[in-house]
Amino acid sequence: MNITTVLVANRGEIAGRVFRTARSMGMRCVAVYVDADADSPFVANADEAVRLTGGYLDGAEIIAAALATGAEAVHPGYGFLAENADFAAAVEAAGLVWVGPSPEVIGTMGDKLAAKGAAVEAGVPTLPSSDDPADDSQVGYPLLVKAVAGGGGKGMHVVDSPDGLAEAVASARREATRAFGDDRVFLERYMPRSRHIEIQVLGDSHGNLVHLGERECSIQRRHQKIIEESPSTAVDRDLRAAMGDAALRLARGIGYRSAGTVEFLVDDKTREFFFLEVNTRLQVEHPVTEEVTGIDLVREQLRIAAGEPLGYGQDDITFTGHAIEARLYAEDPSAGFLPATGTLVAFDPADSPAVRWDSGVEAGSHVGVDFDPMLAKVIAHGPTRTEAAGCLALALERLHTGGVTTNRHFLAATLRHDAFLSGDTTTDFIERHAPSPGPALGDDDLDRAAVVAAMWLQGRNRADAGVLGGLRSGWRNARLPDQQVSLSHGDRVIDVSYRSERDDTFTVNDSGRARVHRWSPTHIDVEVDGRRTVGRVTSAGALLLVQTPRGTIEFGVVPRFVLPGVEEPTGGLTAPMPGVVLDVRVAVGDVVTAGRTLIVLEAMKMEHHMDAPFDGTVSEVLVVAGQQVDNGAVLMMIEPADADTAAGEREARG
Repeated sequence: MNITTVLVANRGEIAGRVFRTARSMGMRCVAVYVDADADSPFVANADEAVRLTGGYLDGAEIIAAALATGAEAVHPGYGFLAENADFAAAVEAAGLVWVGPSPEVIGTMGDKLAAKGAAVEAGVPTLPSSDDPADDSQVGYPLLVKAVAGGGGKGMHVVDSPDGLAEAVASARREATRAFGDDRVFLERYMPRSRHIEIQVLGDSHGNLVHLGERECSIQRRHQKIIEESPSTAVDRDLRAAMGDAALRLARGIGYRSAGTVEFLVDDKTREFFFLEVNTRLQVEHPVTEEVTGIDLVREQLRIAAGEPLGYGQDDITFTGHAIEARLYAEDPSAGFLPATGTLVAFDPADSPAVRWDSGVEAGSHVGVDFDPMLAKVIAHGPTRTEAAGCLALALERLHTGGVTTNRHFLAATLRHDAFLSGDTTTDFIERHAPSPGPALGDDDLDRAAVVAAMWLQGRNRADAGVLGGLRSGWRNARLPDQQVSLSHGDRVIDVSYRSERDDTFTVNDSGRARVHRWSPTHIDVEVDGRRTVGRVTSAGALLLVQTPRGTIEFGVVPRFVLPGVEEPTGGLTAPMPGVVLDVRVAVGDVVTAGRTLIVLEAMKMEHHMDAPFDGTVSEVLVVAGQQVDNGAVLMMIEPADADTAAGEREARG
C-alpha cells in the first residue's frame, strides 16, 4: 500500500521525530493536539493539525481526525494509546493502516502475566513471580510489585520485607488504575545488582525477523530509564547471540511484526538473563540503535506497515561505534527527582556534529503536570564509549536553558563519573554512586560568572539609555561611588561593584579588571582578569541566564529598593509541584517524627509521599483528600518540637 499521509496519535518530541522521517519518505504529516499543546512546536511543524476535545486517549476522535484529513495510516508513537489493543483494532476497522504489531499481539504482550507465559512457552528464562500479590512465598525478598498492564515505571514498588508489602500493593493498585485503568498487580523477584538489557527486533508481514543488537538501560530513577546506550559493556558476543536468539524465538512464537523490544534483566555476577516484558512499540531510547546500525526505525515501521519486506537478514546487520542517550527531564534531582514546572525562558542547544537533539520544546514552552516531564532526548555517537560519553556530557553542559529546573547537571555528572566510564552501570547505580545533582560550581566560578552578568547588565543599561548612550555604564568625570549590582544564586547574594576607566576597561570590586570586547542583547564577549568568556545571555524579568564554561548559571537580579513584605510562615509543609491530594494521614494535634508520611500527593499519575521535615506537632491541616493544589501551596503547619527535647529524643533512638 502507498501511504501518502500519516497521522501521529501523540505529542511532543515523538510527534516531531515521526514527522522528520515521514517527510523524508514523501508523506504528509497530521498532528492532533489539546489546548495545553496549542503552541507546542510539533503542532506548528505539522502539515495539518486537528484540535482534540476529548484528549489524547480519545481513540474515536483521533480516528475521526485521520479520516477527515485523508490520512491512510496512524502512527501511535509511545505512551498514550501506543499499546492499546482496542485502539489498534479500531484503527484497522476504520480502514486505516496501523503502524505497529497486530492488536492481538499488543493485547497479549500488554498483559505482563500473559507475556511471561509466552516467554516460558518459547523457552526464555523468567524470574520467580506470584500472580497473587498477597502470596510472597515463591518470590522472596526483595521483591517488586508490578502493575500487570504497567509501563513507564508506574505501578512499580520495591519491597524489602513483608512489613511493607500491603502498603506497596495498595499504592501500586492506585497508580495502575489511574495510569492504565487496570488495578491488577503481581509480585516478581527484585534483582538490585542487575543490568537492564533490551533487544530491538524488527519483523515484517512476510515472515522475516531480525534483531538489531542490544541497548543497556540500567541507569534509572523511580524505575524509569534516564541514560541508555548501545552496545552494552556487560554483553559480549556470546551473550548477545543468546539474548538475540531468545528474543527472536519469543517474537516468532507470537507472530511479531513492526518494531518491538524484548527486555531482560541480566545478573551482574553470573551473566544469567531473565525475561522482563515486551514493548510492542517504538522505544524512547530507539535513537541509540539507529546511530550504531544506521537503520531508521521509524522508516522501517512505515515500510512494514505498507506491506514491504525488510529486504535484509540477520547477517546484514552491522554495528559501528558507540551511542549514548540521555533523557533531559524537567525535574529536581536534589529533591528526589520530583517533577518541575514553569516556563522555559531559554532553550538553545549548542551545535555539535556528534550530538543529536530530539526535542519537543523551545524557548517559551510551558512545562506543566499534564504530561510526562521529558523535554528532550540527547544522543551522542562516537567511535568509542568514552568519546560518546564526553560529547554527550559537554552537550548537556553547553545547553543554554533556564526557567525550569532540569536534571541536565545530574546527567552530565553521571556521564563523567569514573564508575560509569568503567562500565559499572547496574540498576542501583544512582543509589550507590549518587552523582552530583547540580553544577560543579566553586565560589570562584560563581563570583566570576557574577562579574560576567554585571558586565552584560551595564551594556544593556547603556543600550537602553536615551541620553549619552555611547558612554559606558559606570563612567564618571569626577570621583563618585562605583556602580553596584546585586545578584542572587540560591541562598547566596553576590555584590558586584564596577567603574569605567579611560582605557576602555572596568575596575571590578576594587582590584579586578574586566574588558567587554563585544556586547549584544543575547551575547557577551568579556575578559575578566585575563580570562575571556563568550556566551549566551538571556534576561527575563528579574531572571538572568549566563552561559559559562560551567554551564548556564541562573541569577536573580536583586532590586535596589524592596517594598516591605510579609514574612513567609515557618513550619509549613508545601507542595513541591501542582497535583491532587490523595491522602491526609494526620490530624491537628498529632505528634509526628521526621520522615513520617503526612500527605500523599499525586502528580503525573505517580504518587509522591510528603514527609515530615522535622519532629513536631501538627498545628493546622489546610487540605483534604481530592483537593487540587498548586506548586508551593501550604498543605499543613507543623509546630517544631523544642530543640532540647528533640535532641534528647534523637539520642534515645540511638
